Amino acid sequence: MAKIKRIGVLTSGGDAPGMNAAIRAVTRTALYHGLEVIGIRHGYDGMINGYFKLMKTFHVSDIIQRGGTILKTARSEGFRTPEGRKEAYERLKERGIDGVVVIGGDGTFTGARIFGEEYDIPLIGIPGTIDNDLYGTDYTIGYDTALNTVIEAVDKIRDTASSHNRLFFIEVMGAEAGFIALRSGVACGAEAIIIPEVKDQVKNLRAFLEEGYKRKKSSNIIIVAEGAYPGGAFGVADAVKDDFEGYSVRVTVLGHIQRGGSPSAFDRFTASRLGYAAVDALLDDQQSAMVGLQNNEIALVPFNKAVKLHKEVKKEYLEFANVLSI
Repeated sequence: MAKIKRIGVLTSGGDAPGMNAAIRAVTRTALYHGLEVIGIRHGYDGMINGYFKLMKTFHVSDIIQRGGTILKTARSEGFRTPEGRKEAYERLKERGIDGVVVIGGDGTFTGARIFGEEYDIPLIGIPGTIDNDLYGTDYTIGYDTALNTVIEAVDKIRDTASSHNRLFFIEVMGAEAGFIALRSGVACGAEAIIIPEVKDQVKNLRAFLEEGYKRKKSSNIIIVAEGAYPGGAFGVADAVKDDFEGYSVRVTVLGHIQRGGSPSAFDRFTASRLGYAAVDALLDDQQSAMVGLQNNEIALVPFNKAVKLHKEVKKEYLEFANVLSI
């Protein structure tokens, strides 16, 4: 592989708190090693359309504490096509870009994997998604901040739930994975947690709530992942509300507030560490791999594994959550 002299960096897919910290780390690490850095705006669409910007150290000053991404992000239909990827490759070659750091989730890495198979530009991925659902890393950038956002909101909702004898179903993000619901549910003392990975939870929820009703619990907080059967928080609430006339049933969807806000210290540190490791991997002639954290150590995980293998939730978390909610 030719010596790398100029690298690109982009963010793609859903934004996550800590992406700016990762951009900062990639930029400053590359500049430290004498490389030029090109910021690619609007993800893979920016790669196709040539939305490039030369990055200096002052461009990434005062961003480590900011949510979102200064490079903007987008989902690119054009990059899904061979023609779009060919255009992206030609744009990169025109600017003399020798390698690219991509920050995002499984969709981002799927595109990077295919692109890396077709063309000779190495790509290294940094896991940036609040869902924490990527195989090969214990934590993804943004997950910790999203958890803290959920906990802060639920703590406030519990105050009003107790005051009015209410049954709250609170929907958190997680269309296919229950990582946010499970960990935040335990951390905020939820009475029940509903996730996509576990079936027949509605039936068990009825029995569980009946026990609490008999014990005259003044309120109940149920955390529901958006992809949970049947239809997220609204679907679960509709399935059980008629059985509990003594409660005033409410549904709260936290939605995209989970993606925003200033990143936590953990996410800032993790993003900085992974950004540094991504540049180091490119300089070490690595390609088509994600830099992740395994047992608090940097690990290189091939894109094939990161996007094709399934990361399992820890079912024992549900077990002790049920015990603690009696």
